[in-house]
Amino acid sequence: MNGRSRARSLGVVVGPLPTGPLNAITDVEGVLVGHTTIDDGAALRTGVTAIVPRPVRPLPAAVHTGNGYGKLVGSTQVDELGVLESPIVLTGTLSVFRAADAVLTYLMGLHPGGLSFNPLVGETNDGFLSDIRRRPITERHVLDALEGASGGLPAEGCVGAGTGTTALGFKAGIGTSSRRQVVDGVPVTVGALVQANFGGVLTVRGVPMPVEELVPGAGRPEPPGNSCMIVVATDAPLDARQLGRLARRAIFAMGRVGASYSHGSGDYAIAFSTASRSPVLPDAALDPVFAAVLDAVEEALLNSLFMATTTTGVHGHTSHAVPYDAVARSAPPGPRA
Repeated sequence: MNGRSRARSLGVVVGPLPTGPLNAITDVEGVLVGHTTIDDGAALRTGVTAIVPRPVRPLPAAVHTGNGYGKLVGSTQVDELGVLESPIVLTGTLSVFRAADAVLTYLMGLHPGGLSFNPLVGETNDGFLSDIRRRPITERHVLDALEGASGGLPAEGCVGAGTGTTALGFKAGIGTSSRRQVVDGVPVTVGALVQANFGGVLTVRGVPMPVEELVPGAGRPEPPGNSCMIVVATDAPLDARQLGRLARRAIFAMGRVGASYSHGSGDYAIAFSTASRSPVLPDAALDPVFAAVLDAVEEALLNSLFMATTTTGVHGHTSHAVPYDAVARSAPPGPRA
């Protein structure tokens, strides 16, 4: 996509489970992803990422708040009803409200007679690399991401809502991954997409890789409002309560890559199911799904870093890409079970 490589291409394989064909959230049938990127090569490094279940219809869903220092518009109704009624849109913090209004325009177009809608829009603070106070996101940017969403392999790294993000001391962005399991005799796909912008020390298969050591002289950029948005999609037949259990595991997976879970980190996971069949899986059968979530989110987070490129933005701030030679020297061989 941009001369960078995903984790598996670098020999970093997370866990023993098979991936879907694309190793992406779009391996879950009917889940599409679209991006709009704003990058003027200087002070604006931001954008929009849309996760669009097709057709747009009420789906069982849950939100888990790892740390609530963030703005997740529409989350309380998902908590109350256990239903996702809209695509999920991600952007920069100060643009989240304009983005929510744009999603409202999109939903009103789909349902001309509707009188109440619940857009679900999340954010991370990309103000370290982008002039966040300019609030450059317009309705057209959001509609382009929604209307252009597709089922192919989503672009990763410095794209869409990940254009200006930094995580674990390095340039990060959007990442995605998937896993397949057979659960209680039912084939199941779990996909994850992340917008990574949080603090800590990069850890690859248990090996810490501090930016100070991998990029001497780089320093440690710690943007204000470090955060992470995680979206988990599955075709497993699950209810909202069970999806809440998946969302909690998604937040746990951040610890595998070295997250610090700091005071100012808004860490949220949204999980939804596209399954049309019933009954739901029994709780006792969910361990393989939990394992799939943990591995898919961990690899998505690594992809968000490994696919990102060194970026200089507003005020001359720079976030450095993870150097592949250091990963090759330090990461242990073989999959981590």
